[in-house]
Amino acid sequence: MNFAHRPELLEQLAASYALGTLRGAARRRFEAVARQNVAVRAQALIWQERLASLTELQPSEAPSANVWKRIANVVESQRQQAAAGNAPAPAAAPLRRAMGFWRGAAGLGALASVVAVVVGFQLRGQLDSQATLLADALQKNTALQAELQAMPDIQYVAVLSDDQAVASVLVTFDPKKQTLMLKRVADYHEAQDRSLQLWALPKAGAGPQSLGVVGEGKLVHLTAADSAVREMPALAISLEPKGGVSGEAGPTGPVLFKGALISTSL
Repeated sequence: MNFAHRPELLEQLAASYALGTLRGAARRRFEAVARQNVAVRAQALIWQERLASLTELQPSEAPSANVWKRIANVVESQRQQAAAGNAPAPAAAPLRRAMGFWRGAAGLGALASVVAVVVGFQLRGQLDSQATLLADALQKNTALQAELQAMPDIQYVAVLSDDQAVASVLVTFDPKKQTLMLKRVADYHEAQDRSLQLWALPKAGAGPQSLGVVGEGKLVHLTAADSAVREMPALAISLEPKGGVSGEAGPTGPVLFKGALISTSL
């Protein structure tokens, strides 16, 4: 499937894949296309990064107890226990029925008072719990909005793969902040006396330009001018001596990972 002329379809599929709503045969077809198409892999990784922070929000859970039903069950149980008692003698039946009525009414009144107090405490506890949940949700929502506003404006992305087409480094570029962000997505670790160095591969006729030494962390930020990245069709990472080499002569070690630089506005 060619997404070059249908970027909105690629955007929708990548978002659905990251959310987990793309299932069954459609998900398998998307993964098959992603293995062959670097642009599809890049879009899927971008959406996974965008949605990673949303997993911190958890849905609120409403109380499941049915208070009034429990009260009805208690009253019914009291009535059945009273009805199960010994039957009174015929002569004393009216008086005892009257006494039983008032005793039952007094008992139900006391029970109702106790239940009212218990229900009051339960309802107050539930309201306090819901107020706490609401306050936490509002706080998380405010924090999420601030995080979304601070999210970088990613306009370029590259998936750098090895010779076996295995994605190893995800590179994104924010021209407004002039920042390259590199995230290692494979298990490659360079030796202690070696460093990875990022290169911009220009069009034919010019040599590679060094964009900086890649640190050992899982996530690395490098500063780069917009002009040094925008016109570069591809990026590469080479294995160099510790601390990297001068960018004038180009890479001196083997090129481990490379990939095309893609504009996300396409």
